[in-house]
Amino acid sequence: MEMSGTNLSGSELINSDLKKSEIHGPLELELLDKNHNLSVISSDKQIEKVVKALSSKTRRRILKRIQNTKEGLDVSDIASILGMTEANISAQIKKLQEADLIYCEYCSGQHGVRKISKLKFEQLVIKF
Repeated sequence: MEMSGTNLSGSELINSDLKKSEIHGPLELELLDKNHNLSVISSDKQIEKVVKALSSKTRRRILKRIQNTKEGLDVSDIASILGMTEANISAQIKKLQEADLIYCEYCSGQHGVRKISKLKFEQLVIKF
């Protein structure tokens, strides 16, 4: 195969293109809260937690449900909406908390304490 205007072989061209496209900085997540405060995550460990938390369809559904409320949702409400057990939802909420995507408040309810889950951030941006 002949390239016009160059003496590089095909493999040299590919290697040359790869060098141009190398990442020259860390992967970052930018998180914007409801007050438009920006948090930047560049720790590989924390990025992995966020990505793993978002890899679950159930956890994404939970986030979407919480997003649609101003006052947040408790475990019972989420379980009822999604047709799942409270134990499963509690485990999923814990992973979302560990990833720092939500926070929980506790208040009294009809049968004890209610754990209300709320979104910590309104927007997540992955920057390369």
